[in-house]
Amino acid sequence: MSELRELIKDKKRIVVKIGSSSLQHPETGDLDYNKMEVLVRELCNMINSGKEVVLVTSGAISVGKKAVHIKDKPEEVSVKQACAAIGQARLMMIYQKIFAEYNQVAAQVLLTKYTITNAVSRRNARNTFRELLSLGVIPIVNENDTISTFEIKFGDNDTLSAIVAALIDADLLILLSDIDGLYTDNPRTNPDAEFIEVVDELTEDIMNMGKSETGSNVGTGGMNTKLTAAKIATNAGADMIIANSSDIHILHRIMDGRNFGTLFKAHKDPNFYLPEFIEHMHEGE
Repeated sequence: MSELRELIKDKKRIVVKIGSSSLQHPETGDLDYNKMEVLVRELCNMINSGKEVVLVTSGAISVGKKAVHIKDKPEEVSVKQACAAIGQARLMMIYQKIFAEYNQVAAQVLLTKYTITNAVSRRNARNTFRELLSLGVIPIVNENDTISTFEIKFGDNDTLSAIVAALIDADLLILLSDIDGLYTDNPRTNPDAEFIEVVDELTEDIMNMGKSETGSNVGTGGMNTKLTAAKIATNAGADMIIANSSDIHILHRIMDGRNFGTLFKAHKDPNFYLPEFIEHMHEGE
């Protein structure tokens, strides 16, 4: 166990995903600036230590919804897209301001399913990421909800972050969530659920532990989407960690090789083809 965690220190290209519920005050739904500030500081410190970092962030629709005083979670696609258009600009403005305090340049990258499944777009996206990282810039990634109904209807940023990790050949994906990691059952409903520290291989039994429900009424991803993300990331050659975002400082503890969250070990599959996986991801739903 300790040796596996020690290896995390040597990871060079890291994707960090944070969800909507982790960025907001649960009482009001407004952005939690303290958590955002700690997140940015942690990421900048990673970069200062010689790492390459990509942030995949949720929150655009929620931020837009608050801006135009929509109380309930929007259901109509057109309302979601309008909220995304408003919220994405606001979210990036806040990130840019905080990153600037640490002399860090950030860039916005908005992706759709087409970006990955189309060969030319995929190559362009990969080249853009590599150029940004070589310049020391931190790409801030979200789905392009404003124009893409597919992402709003089916998408989640757990999967998106794993797709990004695969696209850029990252060697570590960290999913910051509202749960400590993977359990044998839902710990919110089953007090006997046992925590799993390391997943050596994504067996059928492990995949069946994913639940379709989510503990948050803000985000779109439950444990099921996190296990799908683990499948993509580990097949592409990246380790993945699910960790609790209640204290964002957990990032440097993870990078120090300490035992936090559930670690999914990479098993690079030479036959894994990302566009094909994405095309067939939602079959049978």
